[in-house]
Amino acid sequence: MDIIELRDYCLDKPGVTESFPFDSNTLVFKVLDKMFALTNVEHYVSVNLKCDPEWAEELRATTTLIKPGYHMNKKHWNTVESAQFPDSALLRKMIDHSYDLVVSKLTKAQKEALKKGPPTG
Repeated sequence: MDIIELRDYCLDKPGVTESFPFDSNTLVFKVLDKMFALTNVEHYVSVNLKCDPEWAEELRATTTLIKPGYHMNKKHWNTVESAQFPDSALLRKMIDHSYDLVVSKLTKAQKEALKKGPPTG
């Protein structure tokens, strides 16, 4: 998955925004201001994704392309070498999982707002 595919896939999810809150190279994807994915746009090789700790350990055991989250809480984040990751379906599943984890922690009101989508006008 290249960076354009990653960006398009993340932005296609309800309530997702992108920004550069840390520096001009680190692209962060958020759902209602909560991070679920980030990557370096200057040197795209990997993406950091939130992950359930048990599944994170299982994933790391399956391939050297998935490691504990670089500069993140290593229990809850994985760094996936996405530029060379051979299983695009699994990568999409990990992105979905990261997004869903964040959504599951939102308040009831936030979840309702997310379901309604952006205001039309």
